[in-house]
Amino acid sequence: MSNSKFTTNELMAVTASRLLKDGQNIVVGLGLPQVATLLAKSTHAPHLNIIFEIGVVNPESVDTGVGIADPRLWYRSDYFTSFIGSLGHILQRGLVDVGFLGGLQIDKFGNINSTGVHEKDYFRHINGSGGAADIASYSKNIFAIAKHQKRKIVDMVDFITTVGYLNGGATRENSGLPKCKSIRIITNLCVMNFNNQLREMQIESVHPGVTKDQIIENTGFDIKFAGDLKETDLPDDNEIYLLRNVIDPKKLYI
Repeated sequence: MSNSKFTTNELMAVTASRLLKDGQNIVVGLGLPQVATLLAKSTHAPHLNIIFEIGVVNPESVDTGVGIADPRLWYRSDYFTSFIGSLGHILQRGLVDVGFLGGLQIDKFGNINSTGVHEKDYFRHINGSGGAADIASYSKNIFAIAKHQKRKIVDMVDFITTVGYLNGGATRENSGLPKCKSIRIITNLCVMNFNNQLREMQIESVHPGVTKDQIIENTGFDIKFAGDLKETDLPDDNEIYLLRNVIDPKKLYI
């Protein structure tokens, strides 16, 4: 049964969670990616393996943490290792099915910028890669959640922190990086994939109540719509209940 009352963040979390499959190994960042992954594990994917880049695997945290170094997130974890253990022994061995990321900007080829942006006559440094460059380079699939604005969904990122499909086509593989099977971007307006031959961003599904014009107006380039375009499925009552009462009861992210 569908719940007609949900927030945009709840819709994004539910949509992302449904893309995850049981038994997958997921390296996940904080925020909505973490919420979505916990929701998947609480519903259709009980054997999902959640990995934090700091080296924590399958935590059962009761309280919502504010960073991956927050010990509240580590509660009852299956396994404790280190950055080398998670990014080296797990990720770089090709064992990660999905790298779930965020970023400042995402461009039409799925490259992510989390380093900084050009402002007038200078480059304003914001953050850095953390483990994101490694995660996107070695994960079999990449998911990202972002706000859909012209300054965020752009033709070309100001700085490539994290490689998606580089310059499109086979340029990623030709540069020596492992092949990426798929990239999915979930925004507050739609879901996007890169399933065409050019590996260029296209709209896969449009969220309920959103128009094509809204998406076009909020995208920093001439975005394409998939031939089999559909409307994003609504959350159900159980998913909304879990988000609000179990996964993020303090509503830090939803």
